[in-house]
Amino acid sequence: MSTDTPARLLQLLSLLQTPREWPGGELADRLSVSRRTVRRDVDRLRELGYPVQATQGASGGYRLVAGKAMPPLVLDDEEAVAIAVGLRAGAGHAVDGVEEASVRALAKLEQVLPSRLRHRVSALGAATMSLATGDGVRIAPETLTVMASATAAHEQLRFAYEAKDGTPSRRLTEPHRLVSTGRRWYLVAYDLERQDWRTFRVDRVSEPFATGVRFTERMLPGGSADAYVRRSVLARPQERTAYEVDVVFHAPPDRVGGRLPASLGELAPVGAERCRLRGTVTEPVEWVAARLLWLECDFVVHGPEELVVRVRELGMRLVRAASGVG
Repeated sequence: MSTDTPARLLQLLSLLQTPREWPGGELADRLSVSRRTVRRDVDRLRELGYPVQATQGASGGYRLVAGKAMPPLVLDDEEAVAIAVGLRAGAGHAVDGVEEASVRALAKLEQVLPSRLRHRVSALGAATMSLATGDGVRIAPETLTVMASATAAHEQLRFAYEAKDGTPSRRLTEPHRLVSTGRRWYLVAYDLERQDWRTFRVDRVSEPFATGVRFTERMLPGGSADAYVRRSVLARPQERTAYEVDVVFHAPPDRVGGRLPASLGELAPVGAERCRLRGTVTEPVEWVAARLLWLECDFVVHGPEELVVRVRELGMRLVRAASGVG
């Protein structure tokens, strides 16, 4: 009979997190304890916040159900590796809507992974590749997790940075937030040497590491980090000229919104079955035109004229390709 109560509770929790109902007798056999001990252990899990439901009768048993809050998960080695690999894939590409959550979750998971599992995750990442969409810059997941961990822990972050013209520099910063625009990652941080706030493109960052020096978070001027990034990027005419996009989609907002990056602007309903996109954009016109075509719904471009021309050219090219005309 097992006398290691903490280890037995973790094993019981791992079994219960499998989506099925476990008869008390089967749990007792798996744990090499009595049914009475199983009942006591179930009561301990409930005290810890795990919603374990029991059913009575000859075929009754125990199962974990959804509660008001998410309790800690217990993962075996294979499950931890699978989740880490999936999160690294989601973090390496700017996946609309889940990219920042992927980075936060990956930073938490990799912090507690044993070294043997970290090696397996790295080996799988090196041996596999995903089909790139070509609509964004790939970032090493390790870079994002180091930066996310330093941001969450309020630790100073040092890294090498390459400016647009190729000029290298070393930066010591107080990281505030990581922001994804749908194509790129940006770090909003206070630059200690320049004594001012800066926005850094993460694909130009290398060798990031947390110094271990804690800091008290400063107040970011102008409100949220995403608004700061938008203003910072749009204020760089030397990098790209901003222009106004105006597109009407023949589909409701809930069908279109989840497939468009927030950097393109805001959607507003036009009747019951249409919506309108308006926003200030700095992305290349070619990229915007391609993103519109991927939505798989009819649309009309009202501006700017260069986007109208680009969409028309893409449409004619697709027609020629489909008809076999070179």
